[in-house]
Amino acid sequence: MTRMTIDHDTFTITFQRTLRTSLDDVFDAWTQPEQLAQWWDPTGARLAKCTVDLRVSGAFHFENQGHGPPFQGVYRVIERPTKLVFEALGAVGTVTLEAGGGTTHMQVSIRCSSAEHLAQFVKVGVDVNTARTLDHLAAHVESKAA
Repeated sequence: MTRMTIDHDTFTITFQRTLRTSLDDVFDAWTQPEQLAQWWDPTGARLAKCTVDLRVSGAFHFENQGHGPPFQGVYRVIERPTKLVFEALGAVGTVTLEAGGGTTHMQVSIRCSSAEHLAQFVKVGVDVNTARTLDHLAAHVESKAA
């Protein structure tokens, strides 16, 4: 299960999870459109559209099956296979991956620009929906590793 904390002092929502698969498998799931489309939506539905320009300053664009607005942003840091940093919805997302004994420890943080921004994210369910989405990621990568 994904563990989540909200730090009101730093305006950050953080998720942690240990996955039973390799760093490369998790990094690929975060960066390959055909994989992202399978797990990104918190409802569990496949994305209707998923494009990725995997380079610094490259954009990504994800569209669900019509139950919410598109999610889009720009990559700021790409360090295969351990780190991704991107900007989206006025926040900075950071994914860090660390290998350990046949597993991968994943930490995902969403740093908002202000207390108000964080409060709005929580109000619309970014915290809960991101936790669900990361649960889908875990099921996706672990089923491929089995």
